[in-house]
Amino acid sequence: MDLQLVAGILLGLVALWAVMLVLFWALRPKDVPIRELLGLIPDVLRLLRSLIGDRTAPLDVRVVLVGLIAWILSPIDLIPEFIPVLGPLDDVVVAVVALRYVRRRVGVEDLRRRWVGTPDGFALLLRVIGAS
Repeated sequence: MDLQLVAGILLGLVALWAVMLVLFWALRPKDVPIRELLGLIPDVLRLLRSLIGDRTAPLDVRVVLVGLIAWILSPIDLIPEFIPVLGPLDDVVVAVVALRYVRRRVGVEDLRRRWVGTPDGFALLLRVIGAS
Protein backbone atom coordinates (compact mmCIF):
# COMPACT_ATOMS: atom_id res chain seq x y z
CA MET A 1 0.00 0.00 0.00
CA ASP A 2 1.26 3.49 -0.83
CA LEU A 3 2.47 5.33 2.30
CA GLN A 4 1.50 8.70 0.84
CA LEU A 5 -2.07 7.49 0.36
CA VAL A 6 -2.29 6.24 3.95
CA ALA A 7 -0.78 9.50 5.26
CA GLY A 8 -3.23 11.51 3.15
CA ILE A 9 -6.20 9.55 4.45
CA LEU A 10 -5.04 9.94 8.05
CA LEU A 11 -4.44 13.65 7.58
CA GLY A 12 -7.90 14.02 6.05
CA LEU A 13 -9.51 12.21 8.97
CA VAL A 14 -7.68 14.39 11.49
CA ALA A 15 -8.74 17.53 9.60
CA LEU A 16 -12.36 16.33 9.48
CA TRP A 17 -12.24 15.58 13.19
CA ALA A 18 -10.86 19.07 13.93
CA VAL A 19 -13.64 20.66 11.89
CA MET A 20 -16.24 18.61 13.77
CA LEU A 21 -14.79 19.69 17.11
CA VAL A 22 -14.93 23.34 16.15
CA LEU A 23 -18.46 22.95 14.78
CA PHE A 24 -19.80 21.23 17.89
CA TRP A 25 -18.06 23.77 20.13
CA ALA A 26 -19.62 26.64 18.16
CA LEU A 27 -23.11 25.06 18.12
CA ARG A 28 -23.21 24.03 21.78
CA PRO A 29 -25.94 25.58 23.96
CA LYS A 30 -24.06 28.61 25.28
CA ASP A 31 -26.52 29.54 28.01
CA VAL A 32 -26.19 26.16 29.76
CA PRO A 33 -23.53 25.90 32.46
CA ILE A 34 -21.15 22.94 32.21
CA ARG A 35 -22.09 21.98 35.79
CA GLU A 36 -25.71 21.54 34.69
CA LEU A 37 -24.67 19.32 31.78
CA LEU A 38 -22.48 17.23 34.08
CA GLY A 39 -25.48 16.76 36.37
CA LEU A 40 -27.24 14.91 33.55
CA ILE A 41 -24.61 12.17 33.34
CA PRO A 42 -26.21 9.76 35.86
CA ASP A 43 -29.62 10.05 34.18
CA VAL A 44 -28.08 9.62 30.72
CA LEU A 45 -26.25 6.50 31.92
CA ARG A 46 -29.55 5.06 33.18
CA LEU A 47 -31.10 5.87 29.79
CA LEU A 48 -28.26 4.08 28.00
CA ARG A 49 -28.59 1.05 30.28
CA SER A 50 -32.33 0.95 29.62
CA LEU A 51 -31.85 1.03 25.85
CA ILE A 52 -28.98 -1.46 25.74
CA GLY A 53 -30.76 -3.93 28.00
CA ASP A 54 -34.07 -3.80 26.12
CA ARG A 55 -34.21 -6.54 23.48
CA THR A 56 -37.10 -4.70 21.78
CA ALA A 57 -34.86 -1.70 21.05
CA PRO A 58 -33.42 -1.82 17.52
CA LEU A 59 -30.18 -3.79 17.31
CA ASP A 60 -28.33 -0.96 15.58
CA VAL A 61 -29.24 1.40 18.44
CA ARG A 62 -27.90 -1.05 21.01
CA VAL A 63 -24.70 -1.56 18.99
CA VAL A 64 -24.17 2.21 18.66
CA LEU A 65 -24.62 2.67 22.41
CA VAL A 66 -22.25 -0.17 23.30
CA GLY A 67 -19.77 1.38 20.87
CA LEU A 68 -20.25 4.77 22.54
CA ILE A 69 -19.51 3.33 25.96
CA ALA A 70 -16.47 1.48 24.61
CA TRP A 71 -15.24 4.69 22.97
CA ILE A 72 -15.58 6.70 26.17
CA LEU A 73 -13.93 4.04 28.32
CA SER A 74 -11.14 3.35 25.85
CA PRO A 75 -7.74 4.74 26.81
CA ILE A 76 -7.03 5.40 23.12
CA ASP A 77 -8.29 8.81 21.95
CA LEU A 78 -7.85 10.95 18.88
CA ILE A 79 -7.06 13.85 21.20
CA PRO A 80 -5.31 12.83 24.46
CA GLU A 81 -7.32 13.54 27.60
CA PHE A 82 -4.51 15.53 29.20
CA ILE A 83 -4.94 18.37 26.69
CA PRO A 84 -7.17 20.92 28.44
CA VAL A 85 -10.64 21.49 26.96
CA LEU A 86 -9.93 19.61 23.72
CA GLY A 87 -9.04 16.30 25.41
CA PRO A 88 -12.51 15.36 26.62
CA LEU A 89 -14.18 17.17 23.72
CA ASP A 90 -13.74 14.26 21.30
CA ASP A 91 -15.69 12.03 23.69
CA VAL A 92 -18.43 14.65 23.87
CA VAL A 93 -18.62 14.86 20.07
CA VAL A 94 -18.96 11.09 19.75
CA ALA A 95 -21.60 11.02 22.51
CA VAL A 96 -23.69 13.77 20.90
CA VAL A 97 -23.50 12.14 17.45
CA ALA A 98 -24.45 8.74 18.89
CA LEU A 99 -27.35 10.14 20.94
CA ARG A 100 -28.64 12.09 17.94
CA TYR A 101 -28.63 8.85 15.96
CA VAL A 102 -30.49 7.08 18.77
CA ARG A 103 -33.04 9.91 18.97
CA ARG A 104 -33.72 9.63 15.24
CA ARG A 105 -34.07 5.84 15.41
CA VAL A 106 -36.23 5.41 18.54
CA GLY A 107 -37.91 8.82 18.71
CA VAL A 108 -38.24 11.43 21.40
CA GLU A 109 -41.27 9.77 23.00
CA ASP A 110 -39.43 6.47 23.54
CA LEU A 111 -36.53 8.36 25.09
CA ARG A 112 -38.93 10.32 27.30
CA ARG A 113 -40.62 7.09 28.42
CA ARG A 114 -37.26 5.68 29.49
CA TRP A 115 -35.98 8.89 31.13
CA VAL A 116 -35.85 8.65 34.93
CA GLY A 117 -34.53 12.15 35.58
CA THR A 118 -36.38 15.43 35.85
CA PRO A 119 -38.41 16.92 33.00
CA ASP A 120 -35.99 19.86 32.98
CA GLY A 121 -33.09 17.42 32.61
CA PHE A 122 -34.79 15.74 29.66
CA ALA A 123 -35.46 19.13 28.04
CA LEU A 124 -31.79 19.98 28.45
CA LEU A 125 -30.76 16.64 26.91
CA LEU A 126 -32.98 17.35 23.93
CA ARG A 127 -31.41 20.80 23.54
CA VAL A 128 -27.98 19.18 23.40
CA ILE A 129 -28.84 16.31 21.05
CA GLY A 130 -31.49 18.16 19.04
CA ALA A 131 -35.21 17.63 19.24
CA SER A 132 -36.24 17.60 15.59
